[in-house]
Amino acid sequence: MSEYLLEVEESQEGLRIDALLSSSFDLSRTKVASDIDAGSVLVNGKLALKSHRVATGDKIVYNPIIKTAINPADQVTTIPILFADEDIVIIDKPVGVAVHASPGWEGPTVTASLSALGHTISTSGAPERQGIVHRLDVGTSGVMVVAKSELAYESLKDQFRDRTVKKIYHALVQGHPDPSKGTIDAPIDRHPQENYKYAVVNGGKDSVTHYETMEAFAGASLLKIELETGRTHQIRVHMAAIKHPCVGDSMYGADPKLAVKLELLRQWLHASELTLRHPKTGVDMTFNSTYPQDLTLSLTRIAEAYK
Repeated sequence: MSEYLLEVEESQEGLRIDALLSSSFDLSRTKVASDIDAGSVLVNGKLALKSHRVATGDKIVYNPIIKTAINPADQVTTIPILFADEDIVIIDKPVGVAVHASPGWEGPTVTASLSALGHTISTSGAPERQGIVHRLDVGTSGVMVVAKSELAYESLKDQFRDRTVKKIYHALVQGHPDPSKGTIDAPIDRHPQENYKYAVVNGGKDSVTHYETMEAFAGASLLKIELETGRTHQIRVHMAAIKHPCVGDSMYGADPKLAVKLELLRQWLHASELTLRHPKTGVDMTFNSTYPQDLTLSLTRIAEAYK
């Protein structure tokens, strides 16, 4: 893993450094905290403490420590299964779990956890993400599908490519989008200056997001979002592009003070509903995921704060 360089933006002022690095580089907070304790993080040329709160303009240098071997048990966690047969498994992915192993990630993964439960995953796809036909960010919870058979892998890849899979997310965003219901059609690609981020870029990949306000609070709105495409960080990038970033999403410019007030440690984004055609039977199937505790509590807090 290469050295990470980061200059703190005004919107990130006051965040704990371990939380900032975790969200910025999609690493577990435990991993970042361990590296800070080991002296791998400098702030303005000085060793950092994991309790340090960053200031605008701080220059951070982070050299993650790479373990020569990862204990497989460290990548296994309990994952609720919503449905499973010989072709597919539908899960309710918890926050803090990566979909598959990747350089620098030492925390739990969906693939390792499913294997530990005895599910045989399709061998189709790249070696590190066999059976994976779509992904959720580490900091995003909710419903997703994994292919178990080769038939399922090919069918699901086709369904996602042809945009016949219905993907519904709920997101708490800052402010009140105007209009309250609309479509964001803006191409996305890697950020031109920060390669760990994505952005709306001329000539990027076609990206379409539909949104509708479900509930408005003072200073924030709960949205129902349907993805027509499925680009990396699509909802987070599109909402930030219209100046309404997901609450708690420091990577894309959210106000950290609001996240602190709501005791939210990640972006408020949840994959609520997934509809797909069963690869073998051809029957349409819909699966739903309820909000996890941290998101439910944050909604309660924001509602109570502005009564």
